[in-house]
Formats: sequence, C-alpha cells, structure tokens
Amino acid sequence: MTANPAIGPNRDEVQAHRGASAVAPENTIAAFRAAAEQGARWVELDVALLADDTLVVIHDDSVDRTTSGTGKLATLRQADLPALDAGAWFDARFAGEPLPTLAETIAALGDLGMGANIEIKQHPHHKSLDQLIRAVQHDLRQRKPGMPIMISSFDPEALRAMHLLEPDLEMAMLWSDLPDDWEARLAAIPATTIHLNYKSLSIGMLERARQRGIKVRAWTSNDPIELKSFWPAGLTGVITDNPKVYLG
Repeated sequence: MTANPAIGPNRDEVQAHRGASAVAPENTIAAFRAAAEQGARWVELDVALLADDTLVVIHDDSVDRTTSGTGKLATLRQADLPALDAGAWFDARFAGEPLPTLAETIAALGDLGMGANIEIKQHPHHKSLDQLIRAVQHDLRQRKPGMPIMISSFDPEALRAMHLLEPDLEMAMLWSDLPDDWEARLAAIPATTIHLNYKSLSIGMLERARQRGIKVRAWTSNDPIELKSFWPAGLTGVITDNPKVYLG
C-alpha cells in the first residue's frame, strides 16, 4: 500500500477502467476478475439499458464493437444475451465470455470483495432519465451489505437525480476539460468528487480542490510517470486500464 502521496495513490484509490481492460475484454466479468488478481479494489464500469429495461455493462449504444453480434441496444433484450460472445474479439482465450447484466456484475464484484464506480450514460434510446436511474437503483439495492458504490457521469442531471434517490453514495462529475465554473457546477449537484482527463490536470486546480475538500481522480492513465507531479498537489486517485502499473 502506498503511504506517501508524493509517490502515488493509496491502494484503495486505484480503479480498473472497465476492469483490467489492458489484459481482458472490457466491461466483462473476466476483466473485473483480472483487476482483482492485480490487486485492485475498485472497478469502473459503464451501464446502459436494453429494450426490455435490463441494465447491461457496456460502453457503447450497440454491441458491434465488443461482441460477436451486431445491433443497437434499443433492439436487444435479455433473452438475446446468451447468443453474444463478448470476449473473442479481444483474444481467443476469452471466447464465450458473456455480456454481463449489471445485476450479475454487482453479484460478481460482491463475491470478489470489490467496489464499483458505475458510470451512468444517457443514450438516445433510453426512454427517460428517471427510468434509467431507477433501474440502476434497483440493481444496486441487491448488493451485498457493505459493498462500496460510487456513481459517475458526464451528465450533471444524472448525478443530481441519482443523489436524490441515494444521497449516501459518492457522486463524481466526469469532465474531459475542466470548466471555469467547476465549483458552482459541483455544488449544484451536489457532488464533492471530480473524475478528470489526466491531460487536463494542473497543480493549481488540485491545490484549490484539496483546500475545498474536493476529491480528484484522473482518467485514463496507464503510465505512472504521467501523474508523478500531481500526487503532492492533492490528486486523490487514478482510473487505469492496467491497475498493476500503479499497484506494483
């Protein structure tokens, strides 16, 4: 465990981006298991709804890129999932890896003793924000007691709505570039965490955030050298495709 913030993150602050997606197919149980094997205690994952309101763990609004199938999520149902191979595209060793539902993922992460950073995305086919966040809430309430959860999104309305339902969960605002009025935007959610593209980090911003009790995690950095100068300024954590480079 890293104890000196000048060196790197605390072990609890290394999150596996879509699982250990450098070594296993993203957003699959295999990738989450690989992250656990590397010593990560958190995974970051994406969720979206199918046509029958089933939440699946996937980044895109179609299955074309990361499975053997084709088609928009809006046209698929849970009954279609067994026909999809979400692993062979990455490596033949992962052939047959399923596209997981959020419910299955929450159960698997609970068994692994891991926390989940759930990124809520709004896709065009989603009927409403309320439908989406209530589906997320339903699956989260099935988790094992004590399993840590945080919610992140590029959409402040999604975070605001989720906060109203689950006020005890950490809410993290995602930004590629930090807006000038970031403090006011966080307060309006309310949120006390920023997940920021590592290329947009600055010493001054981190020092200001630390003074105000705001956590800042960097995404998606796969080289510790990229963040070396930011830990002493107050960088909280990192989201990475390859947790082992930060965990040793």
